[in-house]
Parts: sequence; C-alpha cells; structure tokens
Amino acid sequence: MAQSQPYIVNCRGGLNTNFTELEMLKQPGFATKLINFEVDPDGGYRRIKGFTAYGDTRPFGATDTKVLGVQAYADGIIVTGSDGIKFSNDGTTWIDINKTGVATAGDNYATFTGRSNLTRANQKQTDFTFFESKTTYGKLVICDGANAPYLFYMTGSGALNTRTFFAEELELTSHVGGVSNATDDPTTACYHKTILLASGVSAAPNAIAYSTFSATDPDETTHSNSNVVSVDDAVVALKAFRDSVIVFCKNSISKIVNVEDPAQIAVVPITKNVGCLHAHSIQEVGGDLIFLAPDGIRTLAATERIGDVELSTESRNIQELISRITRSINTYNISSTVLREKSQYRLFYSADSTGTEDAEGIMGTLTANGYEWSELVGIQAFGVDSSFDTNRIQQVYHGDRNGYIYRHDQGLSFLDGTVAKNIFALYTTPSLDCGDLGTKKTFHYVKVSISPEGSVNPTLRIAFDYEDPDLPQPPDYVLPTIPIPTKFGRINFGTGIFGGTDDPSVRQAVQGSGDVVNLTITSNDQTPAYAVNGFYINYVPEGRR
Repeated sequence: MAQSQPYIVNCRGGLNTNFTELEMLKQPGFATKLINFEVDPDGGYRRIKGFTAYGDTRPFGATDTKVLGVQAYADGIIVTGSDGIKFSNDGTTWIDINKTGVATAGDNYATFTGRSNLTRANQKQTDFTFFESKTTYGKLVICDGANAPYLFYMTGSGALNTRTFFAEELELTSHVGGVSNATDDPTTACYHKTILLASGVSAAPNAIAYSTFSATDPDETTHSNSNVVSVDDAVVALKAFRDSVIVFCKNSISKIVNVEDPAQIAVVPITKNVGCLHAHSIQEVGGDLIFLAPDGIRTLAATERIGDVELSTESRNIQELISRITRSINTYNISSTVLREKSQYRLFYSADSTGTEDAEGIMGTLTANGYEWSELVGIQAFGVDSSFDTNRIQQVYHGDRNGYIYRHDQGLSFLDGTVAKNIFALYTTPSLDCGDLGTKKTFHYVKVSISPEGSVNPTLRIAFDYEDPDLPQPPDYVLPTIPIPTKFGRINFGTGIFGGTDDPSVRQAVQGSGDVVNLTITSNDQTPAYAVNGFYINYVPEGRR
C-alpha cells in the first residue's frame, strides 16, 4: 500500500497572469488570482485592511461632488472638487481656502474665511506640489489644468482659528517664468531646491517655466520672462529627482539639469522610446520613480554613475492586466500612492460611472526579487495621498466620486459613503502536481498556515484537474474560527489562545483525487486582517495513468 506523502507550498511571488499552466507548476508559491491580498516582503499574502470615514461631513456638503484631488497638509487635509478647494483638520468643519491676494502679510482666520471665494472654474484632476519650507507646515502649489497655479500655506501651531493664512494665484507670465501667449492652465508643477517649475499649459504643452533661484526659501514672485525651457514632446508631469528634474512626456522622458543656473540649464534626453501614460501614476518608492508606461509599470532608477539613470519594466507577471488598463486609459480616473512602511505602490483606476464595489486597482510590493503584485477591488480613489503629518506619522487618505473622504488602510470594512461593506478577498494557487504531473493522487488533508490579527474563519476551496466538470469536486470548507494566539500577560482571558503559535496551522480534512489540485482561500466579511503563509498537503499517490 502506498505511503502518504507531504507537499509544501510557501506563499511567495505574488500574482502571475503571464505564465502558462506548465510554467506555473514550477512556481507553486505564485497566485493565479490574488484580490485584496497584499504581498508581504518576507513571504505570505495578507488580506488588506479596510478604510474608515474621515470625520462626519463631506467637504462640499450633501451634494455628490467628485473628488479631484486629496493632499495631506499640516494636521489635516486639502480636497479639491467642482470649483473649490477645502481644508479640514477634523473632517467635520471644512473651510474654503480658494482665496487670492493673501501672499504678502497673510490673514488671520476671521479675515481669511471672510474673504470672497476665488472660483476655480472647470478644475480637472489636481496636481499637488509640496515644499517643506521654513514656514510651519511648508508650501503647497495646486495645478488643475484649467486655472493658474495656486499657492497656499499657513503658519501657527495652535488651534485653526489662531493661524495665519497665505494664498495667491501664480500667473505664469509674472510669477513662474514666462510662457508667451499661453493660458495660465498648467497641469503639473514641482519644486526643485527652491525653484518652482510648471508645465502642461494648453497653448504650449512642451514649455516648462521656472522661477528664480533663491538661496533660502522659494520666492515664487520673483521672475524673469526668459525663464523657460522646452522639450520636443507634450509634457505629462514634472518630478524632482536627485539633482535634476525628470520631465515625463507622452512619448519620451528627459531631465533638466543645472536648474538653479539659468546660464547652464539644459534638457538632457533619457529616452525617446518610452513615455508616461498618466501623471497621477508617478510615485517614488525605494529611491526610484515608478510610473505607468504604454508597455507596463516601469521604474526610473539612479545608477552608480553620477547623473545617470536607467529604465526597467516591473510588471511582466501581470502584463495581461496592465494591457487591459492601458487600452482604456482615457476612460479611467487614475490615482496612485505609496504606503512607505510596506514599500508598497498602489494604483487605482475606475470610470466616472463605476460604483464603489466595482472600482479596481493594483498594488505592488517591493521585495528582494523586485515588485510582486496583486489586485484591488472595492476601493474607489479618485484622489489619494500618503504624507507625513506634523508628528511625522504617515497618514493616507482617499476620496470617491460622491465627495466622501476616508482614512485609507485601516478598519475592518470598506465603505460606500456611510454604509459599511464587506471586504472580499480571494487567493488561488496555481495547479499543483506535488512534483509529478503523471501520477494520480488522493488527498487526505490540508494544513493552512495563517497569521490572524483577530478572530477569522476564511473558506478553503479545493479543485481537481483544472476543475474538470466530469470529476466530483468537493464542497467548500469553512475553516474553524481562528482566534488570536498569544502568550500569558499579553491579552485578556477568553479573547485568545494562550500558548498558541504566532502562525497557527489549521488542519482541514479533505476528499477527492486527481493529477493536480489547486487551492483557494476566500473571505467576504468585516473581520480583522489575516495572512496566508503557506500550505501543507497530505496525499497518497495512486499510480500512473
């Protein structure tokens, strides 16, 4: 009689939609489906957290107003939408900060909030540019592709009504260099050292205007109309990177060097064969810039050679998914952010008409083997930002099509407005041959290694021989509730298992046979997060056929 055999699967590698079934036999740790699970750099797939409401009111009131941008600032956040710009540090009281002519001496709270609002007509998706200046909270420049760049900052560390506010529209022809006969409607800006650069104006899409260098704080009001450089392609975004400014264009990428010296400033091509599809896909992760290109997610990295950079592709394992995004790029609202403590890049995409539950995204975790990917479903982030607050703690916020603002990556559920929604999560292994594709096997039990962050009971599904309809397929197995394992002195009695391991293995008896098997872990609930680390499969080989 044949002896039972073990087969171990370690969860590692992330989502792979690119390999064939045969290639995947050699990579059992990959996932063929991985939704709302994030890759742990040290191994394992962790179901993500949800998000919670930021305060109890919407920035633009009861009327549904699409969020065009979100930016953490000072001890609160700035939100753009419709023709306005709002700020709140509690999510309950929102003030209009779209004022003008307050750049010199500043206003106190009463004077500032009493000013008439500056209408920012026809705002588009918003680009925020932050400079950590000598002011209390730093300076912020907002570009919306329809109006002049907007400068805002405030000072004072007490209650909001004790602070001083500064705000002004920056006309390109008088504040940030000069662009002849151009409408003041740039789409992108960035600070480099103490210089502000702006570009993407509709009448001159290849022109880049810049302010005069200051040895101390940025001086956005000092200018020369000759402070303009041009590239050979329409500018998509500007990003300060090391000692230069990277110019992402539709079909090419360049860099501006010697920005602080008008006599030496120059545009140096990086590539004329790769462009950037969307400005809001660009982020910095692990010291490299990552962005969405026509052929996939790419990184732009500095090399050991001074001033040199290199391009590489990071999304080969999910190329099918990336191609679906790029084919419909013009119909999507694109946004992205970085969860720095996880070295994780998140990109969200959904159309205006898409409901919250159908909104999609991808997330890539930077590991020792490069980026490993998974999918996001159920998070609609038309604007998203992760920044450090005044206590140097990273805060992540996002906003949806109906004007709700949320605290990202916390809580036990998703939200659609004020209604809590389950977090659906799905992880499917490749087809597993247990080392021999030609041998039929009878499976006896599976041990699932799980790290729970609270009491959870996900479901295990087993399918044989590529879900062959002619083979009996077993029903789903709801795993027993897995409480938090703990040690004496860490937790109250009755809320955990004393003496349990940090990564318990749940044994589930199974039935069925086949040449290959794949395993699926699912959950659809409002419970704490958990990580799936791997599987131990016990089977008996029945012979070749």
